[in-house]
Amino acid sequence: MNRFLCIAFLMICFACNQKENLVSISGRNIVLNDSVYLIKGICYHPVPKGSKQRSFERLEQDLALMNEAGINTIRLYSPVDDQAVWDQIHKAGIKIIVGFGYNQNGHFDILSGSFANFINKYKSHPAILFWELGNEYNYHPEWFDGDLKNWYTALNQAAQKVHEIDKHHPVATAHGELPDSFALSICTDIDIWGMNVYRWDDPTGIFGKWKSISKKPMYLSEAGADSYMTISKSGYEQGENQKAQADATRRILKSTFGNQEVCAGVALFAFVDEFWKAGNPDTQDPGGWAPNSSGVPYDGAPNEEYWGIVDIERNKKEAFQVVKEQYLNAKKTN
Repeated sequence: MNRFLCIAFLMICFACNQKENLVSISGRNIVLNDSVYLIKGICYHPVPKGSKQRSFERLEQDLALMNEAGINTIRLYSPVDDQAVWDQIHKAGIKIIVGFGYNQNGHFDILSGSFANFINKYKSHPAILFWELGNEYNYHPEWFDGDLKNWYTALNQAAQKVHEIDKHHPVATAHGELPDSFALSICTDIDIWGMNVYRWDDPTGIFGKWKSISKKPMYLSEAGADSYMTISKSGYEQGENQKAQADATRRILKSTFGNQEVCAGVALFAFVDEFWKAGNPDTQDPGGWAPNSSGVPYDGAPNEEYWGIVDIERNKKEAFQVVKEQYLNAKKTN
């Protein structure tokens, strides 16, 4: 009898766990259980100073800072096969967007199909918000024999596979900017369109365009600004400039949360500075981009190692206070 009671108890726990984390789509909204979910997110890829490998050794400290800032969602660019990490994030009350790459040498990637093994392993974990396939691969047709149709076809087939495995969580992709009709016509099994958007300090225009071409949910899978000015411009001095980052972040978040009838939220890029990107991983190096070559505010140059709302030692930048102000006050309005 005791054995049967244990089995029954486990089945009840599994059912409760699923109910706690039932994510669905209603119109343009993401719904967690019975409540519309507004993504107040952050892109998170913590690489320690002097390293090029992601590490979660400071996760407890990072989660405390995220809780302080009102962050409710972490966007990961690749899976974390560590139950303790998942459990710690869940304990902090934060959801996870789990990203999968196309070709990661067979390590939970789309090309090998091994991403399905990861989903099977973690699909019942209550920290999951949704699964996400690829990150702005539309900028790299050379990875797909020069033909983006190959990527979009693989993307949709992968989305179908996820739906077969997991009935309780949507499938997204992170697209570079607004997807065109060609992408939408192939990727019919994508539930949520993430868009990496860098339109200076005002992404407003993309919301109206998305509304005119699709009825599906969208969110900004990347948006934000770095804290280094390659040149003096728009009243901001050259060099490290936290005010420029903070001002741009405030305007971007106000636009995002002011367009909730279309946009389901944002994963701001990024939580912590990344010393590994542009030079010696022991030092913080300005990036190699020419000024005025992109839509990154306010110099048009994405200085890759300066995007954190905290620095490598977890000291809060001015943008941290902006995120805290905007996230704690943001409410779902539709």
